[in-house]
Amino acid sequence: MTASTDVPIAPDARLHAATHGSAAEPGATGRAGAKAILLGEHAVVYGRPAIAVPVRALGVEAVARPAAGPGRLSSTLYHGPIARAPERLAVTMTAMRAALAAAGQPTAHLDIAIDSSIPAERGLGSSAAVSAAVIEAVLGACGYTADDETMHELIQTAERAAHGAPSGLDARTVRARAAVWFDGGRIERVAVGSDLVFVIADTGVRGRTREAVAAVAQRRAEAPAAVERSLDELGSLATDLREHVSHGDRAAIGDAMARAHVLLNGLGVGDPALDHLVDAATAGGALGAKLTGGGRGGCVLALASDAASAVELSERLTRAGAAAVWTTTVEGSS
Repeated sequence: MTASTDVPIAPDARLHAATHGSAAEPGATGRAGAKAILLGEHAVVYGRPAIAVPVRALGVEAVARPAAGPGRLSSTLYHGPIARAPERLAVTMTAMRAALAAAGQPTAHLDIAIDSSIPAERGLGSSAAVSAAVIEAVLGACGYTADDETMHELIQTAERAAHGAPSGLDARTVRARAAVWFDGGRIERVAVGSDLVFVIADTGVRGRTREAVAAVAQRRAEAPAAVERSLDELGSLATDLREHVSHGDRAAIGDAMARAHVLLNGLGVGDPALDHLVDAATAGGALGAKLTGGGRGGCVLALASDAASAVELSERLTRAGAAAVWTTTVEGSS
């Protein structure tokens, strides 16, 4: 797989000279985190708002270093020459080429190492987070940093390779450090009235985002009025949820999550494994639970009453068959 100069980049790309590296620190590092969509997946594709939260327990670190010859890639999925990277890493390679093109060094040789704890194809933003970390590292190795808008467009270039027509939500939120409101392609920080403790449970089933997006589009074409009503309700739920989050109203947040799961199932993006864990979470005391991400597999997001309840909820979901469980706290803010 060779470098290319035809990767689209932000037309007004704004890069700045990086201040990194030394004899003891020859590489450049990029980092990004996982995200969970609290409410708004799929509806956001059709112009409705969404709220997402960072998942600090999971993240990606990429390191890029100039190479004397053809570059090599080191990751859990592949170790070897970049030119021979398998098709499953096409998104990562697109991110690398986009960053090199933006830096004006499309033929530069780099060694890239990626360390990620975010499971792939689980609706937690793995592809966007890896792309973000790789882009930051590659730009740094070329002597540059990028502003937020340029980073966003570069990540979106890679996300198009992964999902076709991404909303931009993942590209924005994998670099965010707080709960965010996403509307019209832009994000705003969401005020959080009190700590919110979430448990994320992996069904063990790979999410099929492209398939799910296509299914919603098909249903919308076949029954536009019904689908638009569901999308409108998801948009209204997200708008109301922002107020509930700002007031720390956990009961109302949980109710909104439960209703969103029903609506998403109605759009055809559910999965029996997701429903099983949602039911287990509810039986285990969760205030609300829903699928998070593209659906048709992936993860469930459940709201616990507090940290102690989250421990019990995690154990319940593990006994129910979750392949992995993580806890994340969205801290209260003024």
